Amino acid sequence: MSAELAVVYAALILEDDNVEITADKLQALVSAAGVEVEPIWFSLYAKALAGQDLKALLLNVGAPGAGPAVAAGGAAAASADAPAEEAKEEEKEESDDDMGFGLFD
Repeated sequence: MSAELAVVYAALILEDDNVEITADKLQALVSAAGVEVEPIWFSLYAKALAGQDLKALLLNVGAPGAGPAVAAGGAAAASADAPAEEAKEEEKEESDDDMGFGLFD
């Protein structure tokens, strides 16, 4: 198991038990699991997760962004569809039938 994954699992355990995520508590859980992790990871994750609601982060992983960003993305997708339609029309012009032979001739 990688060091980062062990620390993430420890953070999830602490969050599930509604315990504050600190470097010492992360280190205690990872040590109890028998995984060797450099001490820097505990403080990095503790600082990164300080004040964060992990449950909310996990529940919103696949959630779309803000309204205007979605609308802008929709407009970009619509403009991207136009060249694809033109490419399909060009492909129809270049068929094997026009060349006078087929696959089994």
